[in-house]
Amino acid sequence: MQPLCHDEESHALMQFKQSLVINESVSSDPSAYPKVASWKVDGESGDCCSWDGVECDRVSGHVIGLDLSSSCLYGSIDSNSSLFNLVHLGRLNLADNNFNNSKIPSEIRNLLRLFDLDLSHSSFSGQIPAEILELSKLVSLDLGGNSLKLQKPGLQHLVEALTNLEVLHLGGVDISAKLSSLHFLSIRNNPYLTGYLPEFQSGSNLELLLLRGTSFSGQLPESIGNLKSLKEFHVAGCYFSGAIPSSLGNLTKLNSLDLSSNNFTPSTLEWLGNLTELNSLRLIQTNSYGNLPSSIRNFTQLTVLELTQNKLTGQIPSWIGNHTLFISLMLGFNRLHGPIPESIFRLPNLEALDLQENLFRGTVNVGLLRSRSLVSFQLSGNNLSVIGNNNDSFALPKFQILGLGGCNLSGEFPSFLHGQTHLESVDLSENKIEGHIPKWFMNLGNLRYLRLSENKLEGALPIPPRSTIIYTVSDNRLCGKPLSRKCGNGEDSLPAAKRDEGSAAYPLEFGWKVVVIGYASGLVIGVILGCVMDTRKYEWLVKNYFARWQR
Repeated sequence: MQPLCHDEESHALMQFKQSLVINESVSSDPSAYPKVASWKVDGESGDCCSWDGVECDRVSGHVIGLDLSSSCLYGSIDSNSSLFNLVHLGRLNLADNNFNNSKIPSEIRNLLRLFDLDLSHSSFSGQIPAEILELSKLVSLDLGGNSLKLQKPGLQHLVEALTNLEVLHLGGVDISAKLSSLHFLSIRNNPYLTGYLPEFQSGSNLELLLLRGTSFSGQLPESIGNLKSLKEFHVAGCYFSGAIPSSLGNLTKLNSLDLSSNNFTPSTLEWLGNLTELNSLRLIQTNSYGNLPSSIRNFTQLTVLELTQNKLTGQIPSWIGNHTLFISLMLGFNRLHGPIPESIFRLPNLEALDLQENLFRGTVNVGLLRSRSLVSFQLSGNNLSVIGNNNDSFALPKFQILGLGGCNLSGEFPSFLHGQTHLESVDLSENKIEGHIPKWFMNLGNLRYLRLSENKLEGALPIPPRSTIIYTVSDNRLCGKPLSRKCGNGEDSLPAAKRDEGSAAYPLEFGWKVVVIGYASGLVIGVILGCVMDTRKYEWLVKNYFARWQR
């Protein structure tokens, strides 16, 4: 039997009910109804633990949850409200009511056990009280849709104090503040944070502004150019729209800039202009178009240049090879054309080179690669001819990701891969590779993804030492397990890949296009994908390497 509600808590709830009136027009949810209307202290329904919207602890009988969202409540909440006597509350939801522009009382500090607080869309106003920072157990906080301000304390104080927060909604909250005393503001990787980026005042000492993975509305304000001391500015994946503000060109002290994965208005990169102190520039999927600006030639400290998934045109200028500090050069999925300057392959410090899915032509000799640190090398989807020879095999870097799809490889399986003992993802599709897949290749030990479709391979598909591997092998003459075609049965080739008319394009389609080998009993594709997607290492791999599979 659940214990009865405590008298003092029942009394507090009734007082709270009596301090408000019911007005069915103040809640916007179509399913709204006045939950408190059924609350009574007499008769069988006198136990507050049975009241609509009230949750009690099954052992102690204390009220631990109060959900009065969309309850048609109208009136003011002040510091004397009996609500703040419910000190055992863990959840409090007052969303979608009208509290008549009440300020959030400082007595909110009494509810120290709160881990879920939702006051959204309920006509609260004024400054969010500093006492809310004392609710250190908060995991979810939603204050959106109110006329609230977050200035003293500011946003930085909030995220520093409430370290357990997983969900933070501040949509429509005025978070503008004087940032002159701040040196850094970091709110990274919280996809639940919503709201508008504040206007920035001139004279700020802000050096780091890191908002990656948060969810802001609207455009980047032109006032961002007032942050003349800014050295790092990261807003990747923040759902910004509109134009990239030209005032970014005023931030001449920037050494790291990341605007990736936002829905900006198409623009050229001429605004980069005077940002000569940059050592890291990431503008992936920013709707940028036009030629690589000549101003990049003057960025002598640049180590990272990532401009993939845009609409860049023209040729790669020869001076790009003068940037000997490059660690990452990623220009894939654009419309660049012409030959690839050989100087790129001689860059000594490269770890990632991505030129896939462009319009490049010419011949590339992998023996030209001079960086021993190169782990990702992607040329797939161009009009290139890649060559290599046995003399180069021992000098090549140890690749982890290798994309040579559609690179006019012909003849037997490329022998320059013989010493590649670290390969994890390989694309050799759409070439003219003939003969058998050598066993030495399948015994490299780290293969997880292998694309061999549209070649002239034949014979048995070698069994790899790993328990799982994802293939594409369509349009070849392969046979043997796990393929349904048995070797020696007289069939000439595997049937071509097919896609159901109603299915979405996806790199891991079933049928002949993708074959999954599994030796553990009950292994399914979801297990494999789960293993991949749960690691940071493969998150970028799937985004970049599998991007071509999806096309």
